[in-house]
Amino acid sequence: MEKLKMTTPLVEMDGDEMTRILWKQIKDELLLPYIDLKTEYYDLGLPERERTKDQVTADSAEATKQYGVAVKCATITPNAQRVEEYKLSQMWKSPNGTIRAILDGTVFRSPIMVHGISPVVKTWKRPITIARHAYGDVYRASEYRVPGPGKAELLYTGAGGQTFRQTIYDFECAGVLQGQYNKDSSISSFARSCFQYALDTKQDLWFSTKDTISKQYDHTFKDIFQEIYDAEYKTQFESMGIEYFYTLIDDAVARVIRSQGGFIWACKNYDGDVMSDMVSTAFGSLAMMTSVLVSPDGKYEFEAAHGTVTRHYYKYLEGEAPSTNPMATIFAWTGALSKRGELDHLPGLTAFARKLEQACIDTIESGVMTKDLSAMWEGETPARTVTSVAFLQAIRARLDTLLTG
Repeated sequence: MEKLKMTTPLVEMDGDEMTRILWKQIKDELLLPYIDLKTEYYDLGLPERERTKDQVTADSAEATKQYGVAVKCATITPNAQRVEEYKLSQMWKSPNGTIRAILDGTVFRSPIMVHGISPVVKTWKRPITIARHAYGDVYRASEYRVPGPGKAELLYTGAGGQTFRQTIYDFECAGVLQGQYNKDSSISSFARSCFQYALDTKQDLWFSTKDTISKQYDHTFKDIFQEIYDAEYKTQFESMGIEYFYTLIDDAVARVIRSQGGFIWACKNYDGDVMSDMVSTAFGSLAMMTSVLVSPDGKYEFEAAHGTVTRHYYKYLEGEAPSTNPMATIFAWTGALSKRGELDHLPGLTAFARKLEQACIDTIESGVMTKDLSAMWEGETPARTVTSVAFLQAIRARLDTLLTG
């Protein structure tokens, strides 16, 4: 079989630990035998981020602006323990946060559903897509460890010299202080991305914040969403028969649990981070969640929604063959390849990506799966737990059948 040709490279962002191992195994087993793969490669592993003082992360984001489509492996966001383990010069920021800030994009995360694995929430029949704002808030915040008694103030100095000053708290003891921000322009981009994605996928859009408590910060999100919806999208939503509504995040959580799914839930940055993990776990596994960052000008970065699977990586280093679920990482590749095929008018590339996804789902539904899924398996065929490598090999066998059938 002649390999599929590509005309424009994907931006390839390699990562850390067990997902870095899976990254290479997926390429070797499921991509390189079938595609003349063209990528612009960036190593976002923590050692290379340290060596380049994190410049490689910014470079990969700029390359995504240039080429339009990227695929990213999971990466470590270092904490104090990681600083010591990797001998880092500083606690580098989240690569995802850096890339999101540069692209000014929105992250859409949706579960991969298979027959035989039922959601924990029994009413859920269709996927719930989390739309996560990908800029600012706690991920770009400034922090300070207050050493003792003293006054903390919020100070704004305008370009024209005007000032605003407000006491945050008069500390009577040690404590901690954090200042976070967002921008009207980024919130507007977030809103438009959500409204357009809802139209493209013909799904209702829910948006939730805590504006009753955060009467300026969160209320600004609510107001901008409503203004843009009324001015630009209301007529299209009504003609398509889909709905946009706002509710408090407390109410949204209750509504989501009682729902049947099949909608987009838009959240601020941190809310989206937490809720996407909740939704993915309730649907089956963190490794069964697709994730794509979409910028307002139509750039795409596909990634796995989970972390680097550290525990399995240490077992791998000890010589064990882990049973790590590669589904989300495979679907990051298929999403990127499908979008590259769509943009470059290469239907064969898009078709290959869809067949690879089908081979993955067929493999699980046949009863062959990794350990995280076997504990939840409810299918008629008994579950057969296999290693990551054996799982990839089983997918390849089914892929060959689909490609030649």
